[in-house]
Amino acid sequence: MLQKTKKQNCLNKPSRKVNNDLKLPVNTMEVLKRRYLLKDDNQNIIETPSELFMRVASHIAQVQANFKSDISLEQAQEKFYRMMSNLEFMPNSPTLMNSGTSFGQLSACFVLPVEDSIDGIFEALKNMAKVHQYGGGTGFNFSHLRPRGALLHPTKGGASGPVSFMSIFDKATEVIVQRGRRRGANMGILRYDHPDIVEFIQAKMAAGTLENFNLSVAVTDKFMADVKADKYFDLKNPSTDKKAGKIKAKFLFDLIVKCAWHSGDPGLVFIDEINRKNPTPEIGKIEATNPCGELPLLAFESCNLASINLAKMIDNNKMNWEKLKDSVIWGIRFLDNVIEVNKYPLPEIREMTFANRKIGLGVMGFADMLIMLGIPYNSQEALNLAGKLMRFIHRQSIEASVRLAEERGAFPNFDKSIYAGKGLRLRNATVNTVAPTGTISIIAGCSSSIEPLFAISFVRNVLSGTKLFETNTLFEEIAKREDFYEEEILFQIAKKGSLQSIKNIPSKFKRIFATAFDIKPIEHLQIQAAFQKYTDNAVSKTINLPESASISEVRKIYLKAHELKCKGITIYRYGSKNQQVLSFGAKETKTIKNSKKPIIADSEYSGGCAVGECAF
Repeated sequence: MLQKTKKQNCLNKPSRKVNNDLKLPVNTMEVLKRRYLLKDDNQNIIETPSELFMRVASHIAQVQANFKSDISLEQAQEKFYRMMSNLEFMPNSPTLMNSGTSFGQLSACFVLPVEDSIDGIFEALKNMAKVHQYGGGTGFNFSHLRPRGALLHPTKGGASGPVSFMSIFDKATEVIVQRGRRRGANMGILRYDHPDIVEFIQAKMAAGTLENFNLSVAVTDKFMADVKADKYFDLKNPSTDKKAGKIKAKFLFDLIVKCAWHSGDPGLVFIDEINRKNPTPEIGKIEATNPCGELPLLAFESCNLASINLAKMIDNNKMNWEKLKDSVIWGIRFLDNVIEVNKYPLPEIREMTFANRKIGLGVMGFADMLIMLGIPYNSQEALNLAGKLMRFIHRQSIEASVRLAEERGAFPNFDKSIYAGKGLRLRNATVNTVAPTGTISIIAGCSSSIEPLFAISFVRNVLSGTKLFETNTLFEEIAKREDFYEEEILFQIAKKGSLQSIKNIPSKFKRIFATAFDIKPIEHLQIQAAFQKYTDNAVSKTINLPESASISEVRKIYLKAHELKCKGITIYRYGSKNQQVLSFGAKETKTIKNSKKPIIADSEYSGGCAVGECAF
């Protein structure tokens, strides 16, 4: 395993005994018991980790019987099981939770439309509740709602505006617990030219507001050009399509940046770049994304995600490209099967999902892979490898989807897609996504998504109340081999959050084991852009900033993200929110560097966004 767990002391609560038949680490087992392993009516756990993976494998493999194929149901089941039990591949959480159960809702990501009427708004609210109930996350674009104070017919009263209605969605999310495991998450998007855009941008400046929403402003290329040229632009009332005032682009952009520096919200969604890559433009324009931004979707579309553990693709300190190819081929088949066996919360979602058959195969363990290859995360070599890697995965994914189309037929909207004129008959309108892997990377024992390591040594608060001292196994192995392993060094690292100022560690390994806050914001962004270049959906990546980062640094990152053709951008400045799942020392600590207490991570934190429940 890539992450070794050491028990430090005191159990506050005894853990329920479960047969750990795959010999997984303590915290991994705690996460599985809390989130994934099936329970009876008395909340007693009734399956082991291997039985969990077999439950998923057998449920997804049954699709093989519906198509004429050289691959039997039994072969697919065995392969799917081996990929998961060997921790080489992991589907999104709803697939792990709900496969083979009466719930049967396996998708992570949904986009729901919000129409400008009381019926339309509350229909969207009802639909959100259904999706959340079964484990999905939802994205909304509220730009069609008339602005606050706009005339309402026939009452002649004033409209409440998008932000007011968003608070209702937020409260509903708060009370709907997904199968007793977690609450849902939302993305709220508003166009830059909506008359209520200033209120939207500032919505999360007050603590406790819209806590179940990530917020993003949808901006166009023209807006970004107006920012640089210091021009005014017109606000537009969506209900009348008439001008509703004008505002300076630079003022609005600077307000976005200031609020993002203060609270982490809003991010930006580069809506023109998203629609340039829209695979089915004849079906409609994309207006929204899933909660973490990696899935731009049409109204009522859903998408199923999975990730390949790149650390398991290394053999003898070299990338095993054939093994990676094989994992991609089977991963694409797995995800296409998910569409077939999925139980959809709404008939409209089923219809749109079957029409386009979007899937998103991505990666995790990128930081671990780099360490195993001896490549610093913040290096040109890492950037080059990121591009080469994702280009390879995308090419193999496309080829796998073409082969599935030969076996099962192309997605129904193929003739209305960008692929129709390219002679490329695909089973799926999209094939790749880089998602924030969250708890599935804890299960796989690897670093999260394409994020750098968040720490080398740290204390983890486990769900049962246990406190565990964890050390990255790769670091421990190298430290022992190179003869600089000492427990005192591990405790120093746990206090400082970085190797950089620790004595007796060779500089070579300080570079290889750079953590999130050792890496410059632009270096984070360059990795995101390298993966985005060869990802047909989008890339979710948190640009982590130290507490001392300036507003001007955030501004540069937002501008650069557009220049690099990212589809969206999210930053998080450490300490900018009261509730964090990663903590560097005591609250009174002013900077990470001066922390005297150890780094503390919550049980389900694996890297990336240090606040909230960021991933599915």
